[in-house]
Amino acid sequence: MLVNRSYKVAGHVFSLSLEEEDKAWGALGNYDPFLCEDYSGALFSLEVVPEMEIGPKEEYFISKPEGGEQRIDIYHIDGGYLFELAPFPETPICGWLKVNSDFSKGTLMSTAYKVFCINNAMMLMYAFRTVGLDTIEIHASCTVKDGKGFLFLGKSGTGKSTHSRLWLKNIPGAWLLNDDNPVIRIVDGTPRVYGTPWSGKTPCYINDNYPVGAVVRINRAPHDAIHRMGVMEGFASLYSSSSGLRDIKSIADGLFNTISEVVQKVPCYLLDCLPDDQAAIVCSEEVLGNA
Repeated sequence: MLVNRSYKVAGHVFSLSLEEEDKAWGALGNYDPFLCEDYSGALFSLEVVPEMEIGPKEEYFISKPEGGEQRIDIYHIDGGYLFELAPFPETPICGWLKVNSDFSKGTLMSTAYKVFCINNAMMLMYAFRTVGLDTIEIHASCTVKDGKGFLFLGKSGTGKSTHSRLWLKNIPGAWLLNDDNPVIRIVDGTPRVYGTPWSGKTPCYINDNYPVGAVVRINRAPHDAIHRMGVMEGFASLYSSSSGLRDIKSIADGLFNTISEVVQKVPCYLLDCLPDDQAAIVCSEEVLGNA
């Protein structure tokens, strides 16, 4: 028998359907803080099935992951898109996600790594479904200090998580809201950052939200220095770390409109730094003074 559970992240409701006896339920505790009772207004639904016909597909985007990065390839199919998933570059495709054109309905089949496939399917559908609703999913680490959220962006391996840990170590009262995929949503004109069920390798699944105090891009350098970006530079920084299929006009417009509002209301910085305690001190002194 299928069990349907609904969740709410940044005020947006979505649902997951999975066989009641499926052992994957026991490994999806990251969603428990986000459970909600009413799913009648769900923005999207995902059903996990034992088998699924793939049918004809046309290449749309083929990923080129490096190191331990996951593999996500995208194809056009009749009526929507097909996502093919694998946890590592060398791993065979083990998940197939079919979605309709507006990402409101998805069907997932997996042959291995089921929890990985479910998490990524839900995260992808969330990002693409909510992007037109003043909401963007960000690849970042986020700490909270003095009632505001501070997002650290950067390319993979630049030290986003390391910088958050340095804040926790050196800045009294700082704590981690999310370590990989927080969500920014504009509410009553204020950009707010939300915890999500998706936090990378760090188990940090907190259902809470705070006004965004600053956005900081991390850049590895032989010194510690920070400067405030202009609006255009800040836009480019946030845009490059946001999730979305930019060739789809509705998604591109949603990203543009939301990020434009964020960078006009939130200070954005570039932090050149070493992975050391002083980096956190230099960063915090600047951003906390202007948040």
